[in-house]
Amino acid sequence: MDDSILLLLRKHLRKIDNMLGGRIRKIIHIDLDAFFCSAEELRRPELKGTPFAVGGRPDARGVVASCSYAARRFGVHSAMPMAQALRACPQMTVLPGDHAYYGELSRKVMGILGDFTALIEQISIDEAFLDLTDLPESGDTLAHRIQDLVDEKTGLPCSLGVASNKLVAKIANDQGKKCGKRKDLPPRSILVVPPGSEADFLAPLPVQALWGIGPKTAARMTEIGFYKVGDLAAAPLAELLRLFGNSGVDLHERALGIDNRPVETEFEAKSISQEITYDKDVHDQNVLFNTLQNLAEQVAYRLRKSQYCAGTVRIKLRWSDFTTITRQASLDPPTNREIPIQDGARKLFQAAWPPGKPVRLLGVGVSRLQQPVHQLELLDHSAEKEERLLEAMDELREKYGRKAVLRGRNLKARGHDS
Repeated sequence: MDDSILLLLRKHLRKIDNMLGGRIRKIIHIDLDAFFCSAEELRRPELKGTPFAVGGRPDARGVVASCSYAARRFGVHSAMPMAQALRACPQMTVLPGDHAYYGELSRKVMGILGDFTALIEQISIDEAFLDLTDLPESGDTLAHRIQDLVDEKTGLPCSLGVASNKLVAKIANDQGKKCGKRKDLPPRSILVVPPGSEADFLAPLPVQALWGIGPKTAARMTEIGFYKVGDLAAAPLAELLRLFGNSGVDLHERALGIDNRPVETEFEAKSISQEITYDKDVHDQNVLFNTLQNLAEQVAYRLRKSQYCAGTVRIKLRWSDFTTITRQASLDPPTNREIPIQDGARKLFQAAWPPGKPVRLLGVGVSRLQQPVHQLELLDHSAEKEERLLEAMDELREKYGRKAVLRGRNLKARGHDS
């Protein structure tokens, strides 16, 4: 039997099993409206209704992390270079981020949500899914209660989408915000998609509204003739399989509003990374090598604190024209030690970097995380010694700062910067 048919059968058997074994779910997606800006307005009420943004300095290649709704009228948006944002809105106030403060507010909001259910999946500092299936009230009633309580206890505006699954709840929230726009004010929207109407709700939306469909994929679909989600839903599954391979099954189900994923209350880290954007493009090899060693050291430290080993190392390079590349290689055996990660990152960098080419951003990351496996080495005790050394170094760094102790090879690489 063809692999694609087997895949389809397995997915639909899972769907039938879920339908027979459970009830119609009540899933809410909550998103704090312009969270960083709303948080700043709590401290500085005079900012309300004015154009301002939270983010990096324009003279240091900062970007907009969040902007007020008044600033959005001038075309300012998140991830825009701050210098460009100020050209679009010269009167805009720029504030540095205060992530300790934002984190404190986020925890307060999650605490409020925890009074409704323990089934909370926080997907970012200002976003979460809730499974409220066990509560007797309607999804609409619960959404209004949550919105009112968050406003009452924190002063933060939020918008909510309500549906029978995570996919549709998130899209409902996105659409509710678009329809609920108010001049210079947060939308504070609530949009409910009743069970059974998921496909009808999605049908008129552009294909890019579906998760996993970015601009390039959307452009390809438009060329083929899929403009709306409903076009995908109406297409024969065999055609989607022919055009998109096994992912055609997922496209078909998402277009129909089918999503059986549970609300996940616990996560395992999938990757760890560190990166730096230089104030000015760097073309000096020694500086770049120094940065690589530093980033790899931080990644290795975070691996050990998380009690993981990594099976893959990768680097990220961004040139002065914003072109970005990534390269990766296996780590064998998986490790949380800085030297193998540094060596792997350096080899990748040397293979990818044309000497002298200016670098705007440099990053080191690891993935394929797993629990450490301690092998018995009867004759070679070097691994055990290395672990004890790393524990001592980590302890000193935590107490006296990251540069309090360096390996000889790192000291040599850093030169006078040490």
